[in-house]
Amino acid sequence: MEVLKIATAGSVDDGKSTLIGRLLYDTKSLTDDKLEAIEKTSKLKGYDYLDFSLATDGLVAEREQGITIDVAHIYFSTASKSYIIADTPGHVEYTRNMVTGASTSQAAIILIDARKGVIEQTNRHFFINNLLRVKDVVVAINKMDLVNFSEERYNQIKSDFERLMEKRDYEDQKITFIPVSALKGDNVVNHSENTPWYDGQTLLEHLEELDLQDIYNIGTPRFPVQYVIRPKTDDFHDFRGFAGKVYGGELNVGDEVVILPSMTKSRIKGIYFYDKKYKTAPRRSSVTITLEDEVNVSRGDMLVKAGDLPTIDKQFTATVSWMDSERLTAGGKYIVQHGINKVLAKVDSIEHKILPDYSGIEEGVAALEMNDIAQVKFRLNRPIFYDAFKAHRTNGSFILLDTRTNNTAGVGFIN
Repeated sequence: MEVLKIATAGSVDDGKSTLIGRLLYDTKSLTDDKLEAIEKTSKLKGYDYLDFSLATDGLVAEREQGITIDVAHIYFSTASKSYIIADTPGHVEYTRNMVTGASTSQAAIILIDARKGVIEQTNRHFFINNLLRVKDVVVAINKMDLVNFSEERYNQIKSDFERLMEKRDYEDQKITFIPVSALKGDNVVNHSENTPWYDGQTLLEHLEELDLQDIYNIGTPRFPVQYVIRPKTDDFHDFRGFAGKVYGGELNVGDEVVILPSMTKSRIKGIYFYDKKYKTAPRRSSVTITLEDEVNVSRGDMLVKAGDLPTIDKQFTATVSWMDSERLTAGGKYIVQHGINKVLAKVDSIEHKILPDYSGIEEGVAALEMNDIAQVKFRLNRPIFYDAFKAHRTNGSFILLDTRTNNTAGVGFIN
């Protein structure tokens, strides 16, 4: 079954947790004990409705304050798809959590309170989805019941958001607008009689029809080797295969490939998935590849098509989202984990800080604080083979590890 990963975004009290809870309820994905607990707690709070946010806000502080603090991952399934939803916080101080949730997502839902419209946080959330190259974004204009399901109000918010879209640099991004009431269930799973002026799909219908292959950006094929397969059995005594996942494009039997970093050339002899043999390995498939020549290939190496090499260099500039309480400063040393490989890196300079509400940049920045986003130049102690993030989402991203604590200090997207 296909798995779709979705990140939610929205300001405080826009209804993200309630929307997810409604999705779970209307798709009958809540267990009986969970539903009983929601009903009991809702009655204790004096509500005359079910508080669906209780289905996702798991921390005590979240339930007490009625806000989302940490990233919660919610799982549910329909007949055709399995879903993983990252319920990310809406507060400005939790921007890093939203980056974390959106970094592995294939689609996003940005909620807008119909009463408030497009606000500064909306700009920030759209900026992050644009930065992370999330290809399919649903703008759910929520709490339509509180504006009497006004078509005029819906169109005004849609127009304001379309002006925001003019600032993006990711033209392949698809934006879909849906008027919803998460609390009442309008246009979440079932069509609403309160919006006769809206003839589009419900939220779930839209998600169900998303083509997962289309969501991923098509690029050049990259095959980072995760493991060398040597069974050494009677049937496979001389077998030597290289296991990994194909990113960007497809690889075929007979393709001439270059092994990085050695620059050795060979051709693909066979493509295996367990005990089955294939002629083509489509993008995002996990396979084992054999080569025609006995060449030296190890974990951390990469197979690419001949004539289609990535950049191989010891320096690069990247957009960094800083996540640590310790500040990032020029001269600081970190470990860059790029795919499987770990390389020691030094911060050469902080070029400028990016204001994620589309208001511009800030130059002359001496250090990055938690939740800051900036252009940073790095120097490495040995070369890595990378692509620009805009061209290759997987091979153009990395994480920064603190050399002392081994904590994840930041994430980066190579220019």
